[in-house]
Amino acid sequence: MGHPIKHCLSEGWRNFGLRSLVVYRSNDCFARSIVRRPEHFMRKVFREWPIMRPIMNVYGVLLISAVMTLPLMAFEPAVAADIQSDFDETEDYRSVPMPPGFRIEHSERDGPVFADPRGKTLYYWPQNTMRNGITGDPKNQSLCTYVPTTKTAGLMSPYPPGLTLPELDSRKSCAEVWPPVLADENSEPVGSFSIVAMKDGRKLWAYDEHVLYTSMLDEEPGDVRGAVTRQHNGETPAPRKVAVAPPAIPPGFVIITTALGRQLLTDKNHSVYVFDGDGLEKSNCDETCTRKWKPVIAPASAQSQGKWSVIERSPGVRQWVFRKKPLYTHVLDPDIKSLEGSDSPGWHNVYTQKAPPPPLEFTMQETSTGIVLADSRGKTIYLYHCGDDSMDQLACDHPRAPQVYRLAICGGGKVERCLRDWPYVVAHADSQSKSRTWTVIEIDPQTGQFAQPGQDGSLRVWAYRGAPVYTYTRDESPGDINGHANGEFGGSRNGFKAFFLRDDFFNNAG
Repeated sequence: MGHPIKHCLSEGWRNFGLRSLVVYRSNDCFARSIVRRPEHFMRKVFREWPIMRPIMNVYGVLLISAVMTLPLMAFEPAVAADIQSDFDETEDYRSVPMPPGFRIEHSERDGPVFADPRGKTLYYWPQNTMRNGITGDPKNQSLCTYVPTTKTAGLMSPYPPGLTLPELDSRKSCAEVWPPVLADENSEPVGSFSIVAMKDGRKLWAYDEHVLYTSMLDEEPGDVRGAVTRQHNGETPAPRKVAVAPPAIPPGFVIITTALGRQLLTDKNHSVYVFDGDGLEKSNCDETCTRKWKPVIAPASAQSQGKWSVIERSPGVRQWVFRKKPLYTHVLDPDIKSLEGSDSPGWHNVYTQKAPPPPLEFTMQETSTGIVLADSRGKTIYLYHCGDDSMDQLACDHPRAPQVYRLAICGGGKVERCLRDWPYVVAHADSQSKSRTWTVIEIDPQTGQFAQPGQDGSLRVWAYRGAPVYTYTRDESPGDINGHANGEFGGSRNGFKAFFLRDDFFNNAG
């Protein structure tokens, strides 16, 4: 197959390798790849001269980014249509006993999720160890009350406890933001769902011994705006978690949520791939091919189930097949959860469900460390992250939350400076979205909150999972990410992060 730099082949977002849309001439392929795809160059260095890895990890990004130029990468309509087709495939789940009326909803980004009788996604809040203490629900208890918190808890140093929280006159309690799921007087435990009796006489549903909640941010069945299933780092607010339905996958596999979709991995977290050259339930990966692409071996006891089947490569050697395509791992993947195998022509990562396509007017841009989503001008798209430091750890990154946190980061408390330095991504007059993940909302730019219908001066802006997205005025060229990690704790606690689609070095894309 050869090294991806040698091929310089591009297939774009459609195949989720997220490479350049430019096809290079073979005679100058390597030299141009250094400036257009520095991560490919760095991977080549790592593989051929392993001693360079610690040096390049520290200095390589800065050195290469100083000399590179990056191409604009627009979404072709045909490519967008193909993404929409892939997006329509949903992840299968295992049926499990549930309380009467409970159901499973197919969410767009997080796969099948448990929902209450209204279709509202269910969440739980496990205990989390913060820098200066523990918060969250102990098992079979709920610490989320109807009494609004008024002071900071000091869970995240260097901030002290006891500071007055903003906008107390309109501050909601934990239970108003996260309504607990009440059980009827005659309800009985079923399967992994149990009932927790509270001291005030209420009975609450729990799943795997964690009390369940819904989110005030979710508006329609299948919405998952209260939390994400992607991994969190130690600097984020104590996260709520989505009650995900068990996926219908055989033992030996796991699924993670990334910016691109629900990625299939082995239980060792190695990426799984399929090959265009294979037939339906037939492997054409020969002895030479298998030196780099190892078949995912199925045990003798493996049975076909749903979209999963097994083929016999040779007498006694069985290989897993998903959606009629044989599965492989890539021996040259340098890390777990890799996308690098998809840089080889004809090879693709496997997703049980792909993420919804971004707006058609958006573009992809290459940066010094990966690929980001950008607006029609090539300006990097940023997400704002925020959680307060109360014991409740309530989110403050959406239009219904106090805006003082965002204003402090983006403009030192000044609205005009925020609008100048971190402008909203205004939607075109005819912009539409076919998903719930990407929507157009009306914002009052002076308050940062939802505008009233027909309000003068309101803006129609793009929102991701219900919250506005932004660009940064100091990004001057396509691929600039000068606003990335701007804020407290690298933007994880209160600040802005670039919308990475692929990041082979720092795990910013999941």
